[in-house]
Amino acid sequence: MTTLILGGPGRSGSRVFDRLTVTAAPVRFASRRTGFDWDDRGTWATTVRGSTAAYVCFTPDLAFPGVPAKMEALGVLAAQAGLERLVLLSGRGEEGARASEAALRSGGVPTTVLRCSWFQQNFSEHFLSGPVRRGRLRLPAPDVPEAFVDLDDVADAAVLALTRPAPLDATYELSGPELLTFAQAAEILAEVCRRPVTFESVDVPTFVEDLAADGIPAQEAEPLAHLFTDILDGRNASLTDGIQVLLDRQPSSLQTYAQRTVEAGGWS
Repeated sequence: MTTLILGGPGRSGSRVFDRLTVTAAPVRFASRRTGFDWDDRGTWATTVRGSTAAYVCFTPDLAFPGVPAKMEALGVLAAQAGLERLVLLSGRGEEGARASEAALRSGGVPTTVLRCSWFQQNFSEHFLSGPVRRGRLRLPAPDVPEAFVDLDDVADAAVLALTRPAPLDATYELSGPELLTFAQAAEILAEVCRRPVTFESVDVPTFVEDLAADGIPAQEAEPLAHLFTDILDGRNASLTDGIQVLLDRQPSSLQTYAQRTVEAGGWS
């Protein structure tokens, strides 16, 4: 069974790829580097051909306009190409993403949807890495509780869904083991990093300006900001059992993730 990592070697895709490689399972990436382009459907068929399963990670977000149409076309193509299962990375509390989930499933291929809370790795591998180093998390959101989830747990869940004998046509919501406000998350990061880290609620222009210090352009920062103002309203202030159900273990805590990141030199 050959698994396609659709969306390239990103933060989740690379982890799924590494895990499948360890098991000697046939796996390959698809991104613009390999000739695949989400905006050019003429590149899709040759990319999908020869695969039996696919991990689908769309960036920047499934909730963005026009994405459901792409997911619908992908679902139809996957069925025509004979894929046996799909695993879709989605987000908790994103109503716009629900349309993309349904559109992908409309092709008829059994699809496991993994709806995730905020990734813990956003603090070290994405747009909040610079703010953590500067000691100030400046976000366009109130200090609401979130159930930050470890991307390593997400990758383990995705691999299980991709490789178990019978495909899973189901939706799982994945979260960490605890609810933390951003101020509490900042306290944990400060404790582990042994330097001040604080949270500050700011407006969208201030958030965009802050990310510009790390070379993140406004055209990337602004959609992130507006997504945060939509979903960071407490709608995800609850824990889920998706990790426990799929992996038969507890999810990793933010403290454990932060300690692991410091030991690996993630914020040095």
